[in-house]
Amino acid sequence: MTAGPWDLEVCLPDRPGALADLGQALGAAGVSLEGGGVFACEGRAVAHYLVDDGPAALAAVAAAGLGPAVVRDIVMTRLDQETPGQLGTLARRLGDAGVNVATQYSDHAGNLVLLVSDEHLGACRQVVARWERG
Repeated sequence: MTAGPWDLEVCLPDRPGALADLGQALGAAGVSLEGGGVFACEGRAVAHYLVDDGPAALAAVAAAGLGPAVVRDIVMTRLDQETPGQLGTLARRLGDAGVNVATQYSDHAGNLVLLVSDEHLGACRQVVARWERG
């Protein structure tokens, strides 16, 4: 695992106030959220947030009785916001390289955050390195 930043994934309980509990627990632990969000599908809520201190984030989630939770390595890059189709072009290159993107979001600075399985991490980094070289 790299030194960070990491993606914090938390499966939140399906109840009012669960997101507030997560935000307050992370804030009390001094963990800043640098991007991400909560995504609901089929009665489940899964939070994905970019954090600089993965171990502290996991400890805060566990202490609050939330979860399950995990932190994972991410790959970050930039898209040219003035050029339509950038996400599709990069995603096609990743797909053609056999990389399955599990989660994608942006950080507060406008960087694209990609979460892939550990087995696809190396290939994802190679595709993104070529993307950044132009």
